[in-house]
Amino acid sequence: MIYLDHAATTPVPKAVADAMYAVLAEQFGNPSSQYPLGLEMKRQVESWRKTVADALGCEARQLFFTSCGTEADNWAVTAACWQNRRLGRHIVTTAVEHSAVIESCRWMERQGYEVTYLAPHADGSIPAEEVLAAVRPDTALVSVMLVNNELGNVFPLADIARGLSAKNPQTLLHTDAVQGFLKVPFSAKTLGADLITVSAHKIGGPKGIGALYIGPRVKNPRPLLAGGGQEGGLRSGTEATAQIAGFAKAVELRTDRLEEKLARMAALRAYTVKRLTAIPDLKLLSPAEGAPHILSVSLVGWPSQNIVNDLGSQGICVSAGSACHRGRPSHVIGALKLPKKVSGGAIRLSFGPETTEADIDACADALLRHHDTRMPML
Repeated sequence: MIYLDHAATTPVPKAVADAMYAVLAEQFGNPSSQYPLGLEMKRQVESWRKTVADALGCEARQLFFTSCGTEADNWAVTAACWQNRRLGRHIVTTAVEHSAVIESCRWMERQGYEVTYLAPHADGSIPAEEVLAAVRPDTALVSVMLVNNELGNVFPLADIARGLSAKNPQTLLHTDAVQGFLKVPFSAKTLGADLITVSAHKIGGPKGIGALYIGPRVKNPRPLLAGGGQEGGLRSGTEATAQIAGFAKAVELRTDRLEEKLARMAALRAYTVKRLTAIPDLKLLSPAEGAPHILSVSLVGWPSQNIVNDLGSQGICVSAGSACHRGRPSHVIGALKLPKKVSGGAIRLSFGPETTEADIDACADALLRHHDTRMPML
C-alpha cells in the first residue's frame, strides 16, 4: 500500500501503540483515585501533558486534553464568545475553515451572533489585512486556521494577532492548528493566538485525543462539558490515559530531528510538483509556498472520486479534494470559485516523514495512466 493521505490521519508507529498498550494493560489506574495506582497515573498524565505542551511552546498548565480537535474547536469558539458576550455578538472567520469551526460558528449564528466568512483569493490565501478589515468594535472572536487542510495554505496568524491587538485588543483569537502542529514552525508563546487547537492523529498519534491551549487573556473559560471536574475543572470526564500516553509518545517521535523531517517533506513536495505537472490537463491548486505535507491538484475534466477509486484499486491512497456529495465540491474547493471541470477533478496528496520519492513516482504513473486510458466526464 502507498499511503498519501496523511492530512486525513497518520499511521501509528509501533512505539506509540506499545506505549498505549502498557497503559491499558498495566497502568490502568484512574488519575482521580487516591491510592498509589491512581496517584501514579495522575503523575504520568501530567508528565505527558508537559511533553505535548513543550512541543507546542506553552506551559503545561495552559494545555487541556480533549477527545479530539473537533471538541477543542467547539470549546474554543463557545468559550471565547462567552467571555466576550458583553463586548458584542460578531465573529470573523474564513470560508475555508475545518467544518468543526464552520459548524460551531453556524451554531452561534442560531444563538443570535453575526458571522463574517472571509472568502479566499484564487490561490487560497487570505491576507491579514483582509481579516483585520472585517473586525468591528463588537467582534468577540476571530478564528483563522494556521494551515488549510485541503490546500496547505499557511495563514498569517502572527500578523493577524499583532493587528488585532492594535485594533481591538479585547477580541480573542483562535486558530485551528491541527494541520500545522509539528508541520510548520510556531510557538504558542509567540504566535499571539489566545486559543490553539491540536490533535494527535495527524502526527502519528491515536485517534480520540486532542488538546486546547488556553492563553492568559482567556479568563475563567466556560467549560464545554460539566461533570467530575477533571482537567482543572474545565474539561470533565475521566482522562483517556492510553490516548494521552500515545499522544505524548507521538510527539516525542515527531520532534526527534524535526527540522530534518520537515525539510525532507518540503523537498518531497517539490519533487511531487515536478512529477505531476508533467501530466497533461493537471493543474496545481495549492500555493507554491505552502505547508510541506499537503499538495492539492486537479486532473481537469476527470471526476475526482473516479480518480480516488482507480488509484485505490491499485493500492494508492489519496483524498478527493471535492466531497463528491451530489456533485458539489468541498466548501474549501468551492470557495475558490474555480470552473466546474477544475473543481470537480480536485484531489489531495499529503505526506509524512516516511513518504518516499518511489511512492510519488507510483502515484504519478497511476495518474498518467488514468488520464491516458479513461475518458473525461466533467
